[in-house]
Amino acid sequence: MTAFDGATHLQDLLASSAERHADRTAIVGADETMTYAELDGAVNRIAHVLLAHGLRPGGRVGVLAEKAPWTIAALIGTLRAAGAYVPIDPAGPASRVARIVAAAEPEIVLVDAGSRPLLDEVLAELPPDAAPVIGALDTQDGVAFTRADLFGASADAPGVAPVDLAHLLFTSGSTGVPKGVMITHDTVLAFVDWAVRHYGTKPGDRVSGHPPLHFDLSTFDIYGTLSAGAELHLVPASLGVDPRATAGFIRDRALTQWFSVPSVLTYLARFEAVAQDDFPALERLLWCGEVLPTPVLAHWMRRLPHVRFSNLYGPTEATIASSFYDVPEVPADETVPVPIGRACDGEELRVLDETMAPVPPGEIGDLWIGGAGLSPGYWRDPEKTAAAFRPDPSGERLYRTGDLARVDDRGVTHFLGRADSQIKSRGYRIELGEIEAALATVPGIRELAVVGVDTGGFEGTTICCAYSVAEGHVLPATDVRRQVGELVPKYMVPARWAEMDDLPHNVNGKIDRPALREHFAPVGAATGGR
Repeated sequence: MTAFDGATHLQDLLASSAERHADRTAIVGADETMTYAELDGAVNRIAHVLLAHGLRPGGRVGVLAEKAPWTIAALIGTLRAAGAYVPIDPAGPASRVARIVAAAEPEIVLVDAGSRPLLDEVLAELPPDAAPVIGALDTQDGVAFTRADLFGASADAPGVAPVDLAHLLFTSGSTGVPKGVMITHDTVLAFVDWAVRHYGTKPGDRVSGHPPLHFDLSTFDIYGTLSAGAELHLVPASLGVDPRATAGFIRDRALTQWFSVPSVLTYLARFEAVAQDDFPALERLLWCGEVLPTPVLAHWMRRLPHVRFSNLYGPTEATIASSFYDVPEVPADETVPVPIGRACDGEELRVLDETMAPVPPGEIGDLWIGGAGLSPGYWRDPEKTAAAFRPDPSGERLYRTGDLARVDDRGVTHFLGRADSQIKSRGYRIELGEIEAALATVPGIRELAVVGVDTGGFEGTTICCAYSVAEGHVLPATDVRRQVGELVPKYMVPARWAEMDDLPHNVNGKIDRPALREHFAPVGAATGGR
């Protein structure tokens, strides 16, 4: 049970806010705004039509559409009709979208006009008997779920339990086949309840909606905002490649909260897009998904002394985030990574050895997560679920993150990188994250990543670095190599370098490390490691 007036399902959060804040702004899109009453009405109408077209309790609804108020209504309308939604990346390649649709087997797919050509490609790859019912969010096409059609009585949907599926989020799989992570109502409610209380989200707050809808960070944006009676400002995807336009969005919308992956913050810092004492309305800045270089954080904190900065950590399998660290002051030593902190209410962080026994404070171990946020597992993949979600000796279910960590004598957890990023080169065991932390202090570097690649040489794994240069700087690899050589032992200095205009990123905005390994790999060689 949460503190949200007894809400037990995600759709209850909107219903409750619509009663209290009917005329307040709920969602602001590129060219459309909805109040809470308008959003709640749209959700009811979508739910009504989904039920009229045969959606069964627990049935999946694919949502293939750009971020927009009506897309958010489609997600919540699916829940109100007792279904589970599957957000699908409208910028994804047809082959990957087809694999997701084939795996999720949605009964209905809701699509906007801009994504309809992609859906047509996907349907061409599916067997005719596997094709779902198509609902158009904004066109009169097929079984149309147009705005003109979406008027009717509130849906009388059968109930589902809080532990039932709310949505499926497909993440990258090591075999190339996307993994469907099952997210339930109760796991999202547990995090949102904690986060709204911890960060003090309130009516009138203006919250960013930056991540794509198929990325789990967007789940907090949507339900955290709507539960508090605040405004969700959907950030256009086009701003992702324009740091000055992104800064202008924060400024013009007078946002009080910004939440994104760290690469966005790095871009804005490296392009000098944030002025001293900028964004006067901004109260808190949150990040999650990967490591934010400490020099970048220090840059932001010096520029925005009025803002509260908080690092969130957690994999999709543990629902949005499992731990937090509120940064108390500008870091004095910019070579020291920011901790991932302490567990959120109802969550557990465990640093364990190979026998799943706790390691002493200060020692490195494998990071496991337990508690209220754990997913039931992977969609229709009991073998993969059993491998990742395991009981400890007492029988408590835990998730192995694949990350290394240590706990200090104050009980604060420190992330030390991926277990598979600890490589052996020239006989030394090396943590690639330590090299990245050193490189992040080199002036003029805009973005960087260090990967290990088996190049077939005698030295073992070769350390490779890709980087981009901030505007107005010239930074040859020889200069970078010299500077980082003053910060790490000689055996940790990358052997291969690549200066790029822009590092590759995956669909969630994180640096695409597999693509970088391919870049550095010898022709015809397989790549591994981080």
